[in-house]
Amino acid sequence: MSKAIDTSGATGIVLNIQRYCSHDGPGIRTNVFLKGCSLRCKWCANPESIAPKPEMSYDAKKCTGKQVCGVCLKAPFPEGAFYVVEGGDDKVKVNWHLAKDCDEELALLCPTGALEMFGKRMTVDEVLDEVEKDASFYQSTGGGITLSGGECLLQPDFSAALLKGAHERGLNTAIETACNVPWAFVEKVLPHVDTMLHDIKLMDSERHKKWTGVSNARILANFKQAYETFPDIDFIARTPLIPGINADEEHVRGVLEFIRPHKNVIDYELLPYHRFGLGKYLSLGVVYQLDDYKTPSDELVQHLQSIIDEAFGRTPEGVAAGK
Repeated sequence: MSKAIDTSGATGIVLNIQRYCSHDGPGIRTNVFLKGCSLRCKWCANPESIAPKPEMSYDAKKCTGKQVCGVCLKAPFPEGAFYVVEGGDDKVKVNWHLAKDCDEELALLCPTGALEMFGKRMTVDEVLDEVEKDASFYQSTGGGITLSGGECLLQPDFSAALLKGAHERGLNTAIETACNVPWAFVEKVLPHVDTMLHDIKLMDSERHKKWTGVSNARILANFKQAYETFPDIDFIARTPLIPGINADEEHVRGVLEFIRPHKNVIDYELLPYHRFGLGKYLSLGVVYQLDDYKTPSDELVQHLQSIIDEAFGRTPEGVAAGK
């Protein structure tokens, strides 16, 4: 594949680059997670993606304590940011208010890796060079690059430059978005997108605001305008399925009613809720707000999926055959 001709010199804050993904667009993909999100979903599995700038995390399991180490208890670390409770387990504790401005230079001083930065600034070519290491897999499976987050559209210049550069290198492109951004951001990025995976978390605006912190009015308006403005993009709607919040027929049928008039919305996927992100909340000193909620049962997921399959004209025989 040829090198990108023009990447415009844009840089962005990248959280993580994850290779060999198979559920976020066609084929085998490399997912590039960008920092920053405009929602505050109470079930979020990636709290480290919310803040727009790099931030420090702390893994107590890796800490060897004051007696063995104690590096973070003295300068150049901010005074009082890290401390040990006398008579306790000798493990370092964190005052997150004082530690919030610690940077990568300080994190690298920790000899055990207990302190780690979430996010770093990268150039377009740095990201694409990493993505292109798996070019042979993309060629054989129709895969490519998927931008995710956080909310990738909150970095519109960087996202547009990344996707434009990916196209110049012959890569298929996709984004995963909740679209809670100004339309101008969407309009800048979508000309460089082949597939857009988009979350429809709740159809009712008040309930959406209760569980995500914002109304869904701008989100749904952006989705509808995107369907109509970019007819050649494959759109795939998604719902993170959470019992007691949106794991019911009313929500699924409401989403289907919204998307089915638009023929370029080619599918609707359900993403069963999980609790894999709990450890990240601890490492950031953040309280998880959905402790009492459970993963949906297989029976419930299958029932709701059957409603989607019927709406898209997929027969049980066809679904079983992978059609």
